[in-house]
Amino acid sequence: MKNHRTETDSMGPIQVPADRIWGAQTQRSLEHFPIGRERFRWPREMIKAFAQLKQSAAEANAELEELNPKLANAISRAAEEIIGGHWDQEFPLVVFQTGSGTQSNMNANEVIANRAIQLLGGEIGSKNPVHPNDHVNRGQSSNDTFPTAMHLAIVDQLQAHLLPSVKSLRDGLQQKSEKYTRIIKTGRTHLQDATPVTFGQEISAWVAQLDFGLQQIEECLPGLYDLAIGGTAVGTGLNAHPEFGGRCASKLADKTGHPFRSAPNKFFSLSAHDAVVRCSASLRGLSVSLMKIANDLRWLASGPRCGLGEVNLPENEPGSSIMPGKVNPTQCEALIMVCMQVFGNDATVAFAGSQGNFQLNVCKPVMAMNTLESIQLLGDACKAFTKYCAEGIEPNTGRMQELLEKNLMLVTALNRHIGYDAAAKLAKTAHQNGCTLREAALQKGGISADDFDRWVNAEDMT
Repeated sequence: MKNHRTETDSMGPIQVPADRIWGAQTQRSLEHFPIGRERFRWPREMIKAFAQLKQSAAEANAELEELNPKLANAISRAAEEIIGGHWDQEFPLVVFQTGSGTQSNMNANEVIANRAIQLLGGEIGSKNPVHPNDHVNRGQSSNDTFPTAMHLAIVDQLQAHLLPSVKSLRDGLQQKSEKYTRIIKTGRTHLQDATPVTFGQEISAWVAQLDFGLQQIEECLPGLYDLAIGGTAVGTGLNAHPEFGGRCASKLADKTGHPFRSAPNKFFSLSAHDAVVRCSASLRGLSVSLMKIANDLRWLASGPRCGLGEVNLPENEPGSSIMPGKVNPTQCEALIMVCMQVFGNDATVAFAGSQGNFQLNVCKPVMAMNTLESIQLLGDACKAFTKYCAEGIEPNTGRMQELLEKNLMLVTALNRHIGYDAAAKLAKTAHQNGCTLREAALQKGGISADDFDRWVNAEDMT
């Protein structure tokens, strides 16, 4: 087979496409796990994280005289190319594989080993002078490398993608809140009319929700900074230099700019991934807030003539294939669907996190995939929502004033002057007669126009 070469592993020989630099174990995984290949391939963040880890591991082993410096340098060079995005096509595996992520770890080992062999002028697939297990994987196990890469990728995407996007949305809404602090409108509870609020106050609740969500995400970061590297197979560190885990984590901290460290208890870091579970839960919490914001805006913008119509949203595209001129709150709807997807992802992560048996959790890949997908979706959705919706929010002040004047719950301001029962009767009379509260108060008698205007002041009520 001229278009293939023979590679071997502990199971024996296997044919690998000649134009690929992955090896035997990667090929076996491709053949044995044909599950969702187009949908569930590894994201670039995990490929980059594995390369960063293997590079740092090689450098640490060289310093500890566990690895020939020449081989370590070749491994580092090959890993640097992967970090730069040059070999993404050599990582074809899907998420649904061995629960420890062994095939993905070996995929990284084989690609780096074969590329290092090329750089040293050797024959690809020969495992000489660089062996995927003995050299690239030295002092490591899939059981500690995969959760380490998982933490690296999640932290990278939280810091580089999600947090900036949410903060941008938060800051934009804060500006709106300050801008519209004097615009008074009807408040609503139970979807029913309630006492007045300002539009700025209404928006301030959204800002506070996002602040809380950001805080929850940032508080989960310290747990993600603890890395499993150095624990090897079961947490004892067997076959690794005693200083390897600490040195490798320190190098990862230097390369990424994040305060990674070798986890103080490796048995915990291999058998449970509570930090990832907590991170996913914080993403679910943020989604709850974003869904509330999106739904509030959908209600406020409903109409434009036969709904609340208090807010105007940007008109981005036609809303109907049959109703001419219709425009829909599409960014709100897209954000809501993203939030729903995150809810589902979090349920998977929580369930997977419960599957730690003795010294190993066996659902690592699906935890990584779902958490990273949630981060990606939320970051993308917040960025789009900010640009195509939030920045263009404008109050329809005429409609707000019209509804405020009709709001019978202004009667609450009369409680202290005429009592709850009399105020309730007045509100019901106004509702039954289809008149304003002021008209009902003057018609009923007992309240002068001056007293009503002094007591029932919408601005004072906010």
